[in-house]
Amino acid sequence: MTKCDCGARNFVDLTPINISDPFSLSIWDPFEGFPFFTTLANIPNSTRETSAFANTRIDWKETPEAHIFKADLPGLKKEEVKVEVEEGRVLQISGERSKEHEEKNDKWHRVERSNGKFLHRFKLPENAKVDQVKAMIENGVLTMTVPKEEVKKPEVKSVQISG
Repeated sequence: MTKCDCGARNFVDLTPINISDPFSLSIWDPFEGFPFFTTLANIPNSTRETSAFANTRIDWKETPEAHIFKADLPGLKKEEVKVEVEEGRVLQISGERSKEHEEKNDKWHRVERSNGKFLHRFKLPENAKVDQVKAMIENGVLTMTVPKEEVKKPEVKSVQISG
């Protein structure tokens, strides 16, 4: 396996604005730093990650045929997750983890798992076939496959040299 020295960083960038407010967190743009992609700075704060899955990690792998994104969403069923493409090239993952039903006589000793709504958004690359995105969830891992458009090879024409 080769080491990726591609400027990897945490999915959620905890900016010094207010780290206790999940709505003040930055959105991960997998193409930030690439000169040919624009950032997601223009996405309003109201659409940023919310608390239930604010620490969800997403892996992005590019193959010759597709971009493949994997997100850990433990305990969620496909009915609780929605994957959409918005604004042309923004892939959005959203859903809700319901609060566990409590009986009157239950005594909780520790609660660490989050519940509530979640939302993650990131920009897809220019060569993504956004109308052919496929998603599946298995064993708590959401896999989104985004096929790539074929690279058109430039037509090369020989020029006769006179002289």
